[in-house]
Amino acid sequence: MTPTDQITIRRAMNGDEGALRAIWQQHAPRIDALVRRLVGDPDHAADVAQEVWIQIFRALPTYRGDSQFSTWAHRIAVNRTLNALRASRRHDRVEVELADDTSLVEHDGDRALLAQTIDEAIQQLAPGARQVFVLHDVEGYTHEEIAAELGITAGGSKSQLFKARARLRRLLAPLVDVGPAKEDQDDVASLS
Repeated sequence: MTPTDQITIRRAMNGDEGALRAIWQQHAPRIDALVRRLVGDPDHAADVAQEVWIQIFRALPTYRGDSQFSTWAHRIAVNRTLNALRASRRHDRVEVELADDTSLVEHDGDRALLAQTIDEAIQQLAPGARQVFVLHDVEGYTHEEIAAELGITAGGSKSQLFKARARLRRLLAPLVDVGPAKEDQDDVASLS
């Protein structure tokens, strides 16, 4: 962490609104993306992200600097998001059926479109599978850490990850070239 970052954090701890805004501007893209991936629903994710930032700012006086600020804020974001998801599940107790159809995307090299398609596929995962997938494959948590966070076993985490990856393979299959086109295969066969 740079001395400037330390000064900004210290100023924010003392209630400096400009410093709070600077912290938010620097860390919001990563934190908000994490929340969106974990929650799935964009509207609900926006609400949860707002709660996450309130929690980060409330907890700011407890930040001791033992780890990077981004790591500390990330941990709060994961915990607060998972708590919000648990609370909403208790209230809803209704699983939303997700459409099984996938939009076809022509491969045109547009990374933004590809990233959006992948995010949309992740959104179609069941909540438990999506959480495990994001925490393991995107955020790098171990199965043991995920089990502790979600209140499941490490085996349950592995099972959810397996299901998530299988579902993503099916959803994203139209984006992957699986071999030469039929016409190319026919041309090769005629040459033999």
